[in-house]
Amino acid sequence: MKYYGDLRSFITALDEMGDIMHVQREVDGDFEPSAITRRSYEIQSPAPLFHKVAGVAPGFRLFGAPGALSSRSDMPYARVAMSLGLAPESSGPEIIEALSAARFKPGIPPVRVESAQAECQQNILRGDAANLDRFPIPFAHDKDGGRYANTWGTLIVKTPDGKWVNWSIARVMKVDGKRMVGLIVPSQHIGQIWTQWVARGEPMPYALVQGPAPAISCVSGIPIPAHADEADYIGTLAGEPVPVVKAISLDLDVPATAEIVIEGHVSIERDCQEGPYGEYGGYLGEGSSAQPTFHVETITHRDDPIWPMSITGRPTDESHTLWAMGLAADALTYLREAELPIKTTWIPEDSTVHWLLVVMPENWRELLPGVSSEELAQRIGEVLFKTDAMVFIPKVYVVDDDFDPTNLREVVWALSTRVHPVGRRAVFDDQRVIRLPQCYDEAEYVAGKGAKVVFDTLQTKRHLHASFAQGYPEEVRQRILDNWPE
Repeated sequence: MKYYGDLRSFITALDEMGDIMHVQREVDGDFEPSAITRRSYEIQSPAPLFHKVAGVAPGFRLFGAPGALSSRSDMPYARVAMSLGLAPESSGPEIIEALSAARFKPGIPPVRVESAQAECQQNILRGDAANLDRFPIPFAHDKDGGRYANTWGTLIVKTPDGKWVNWSIARVMKVDGKRMVGLIVPSQHIGQIWTQWVARGEPMPYALVQGPAPAISCVSGIPIPAHADEADYIGTLAGEPVPVVKAISLDLDVPATAEIVIEGHVSIERDCQEGPYGEYGGYLGEGSSAQPTFHVETITHRDDPIWPMSITGRPTDESHTLWAMGLAADALTYLREAELPIKTTWIPEDSTVHWLLVVMPENWRELLPGVSSEELAQRIGEVLFKTDAMVFIPKVYVVDDDFDPTNLREVVWALSTRVHPVGRRAVFDDQRVIRLPQCYDEAEYVAGKGAKVVFDTLQTKRHLHASFAQGYPEEVRQRILDNWPE
């Protein structure tokens, strides 16, 4: 196990295990980097590192698919695990357990370093020189409303009273060299903080951080409780404080080892059109909405900076690995706090964050005497659908632990044979609905309300599988394995 304190050491580690694809030829600054990255997701290739991008200064690089599935079939979640300081061979459920366990440990606050010690401030651009046009920002998808300046960077904001600092990921579109426009959802933490600045009539200071330590990007993209500082939680995962430095022009601390930091203020009105954008559900976006403008005032960066990017779409990208694991960890935490004996939770990558599996141990009836599976499904829904993270997930499956929830073939087999055509489900009407999940109709999106469901697939009596593992005597299986051709 090793914690990587900056993006470059992480890339080096991936390279040493054969999980980096060096793209040495010059690529265009429009679609090629994103198209190559998207194909790398779909064929599960090494992560592309682009060394030459047309239209920008030599040395400026792009890094795609930082948290996708690894090209190493023996350790598919290596990029996520290594980002969080876990062993590369960690399983999905092991990663979820680590994320959940860290929420119950004391946070380790960041430590401030001087500017001279901060790699992110090796180069300081002010005024007209602080211009986004000098950086490689490609189009993510053909039908997007513009070039997206943030797909894997961390937005840092804090409340006007300074009591709550929030690090998060939200999509931000480039308007021109001095302006961006970002999607700010009122219910999300950044939206709650922006609302406080609007109430004061003051633009919100922000820092957009590209290429910090990988754990920072990961934690910025997953749910943790409101008013908890992500920096402290990251310190817990790392086992050491995150080094930060005061921003050049703002009263905000930013990760000292980051590649690029953009500083400025967010307007108090939704005064610019954002979108469309191809999202995690796997479809190209349609339509746009009025969102606040992010004004660019100061930019700092390392020598030869690396700009990371996540190109969302059909599985499997960072939305379906890291973000899904974060949502599953959130669900696991709340269910266990409700004293339900959950073995693990899992969101299958190919469900595009539309399914959550809640896995029960074989002895759950002994642990919950007198509780039927139907009552358990109802209770699980009552706990989960009150949480903010579950706004994204419309379907929950309560399942036995007699199959591997991370193996899609086994998931499809289990669900197709255990989900009743019309019964054994707890339906929750009038739940909060947002437009990102793809399964609702327009009237439900407009109303912001729709149904969610918990499917009870638990077996009254566990059936043996007609499989090699369960269908033959042990001595027969062992004899076959001992004589199996290499």
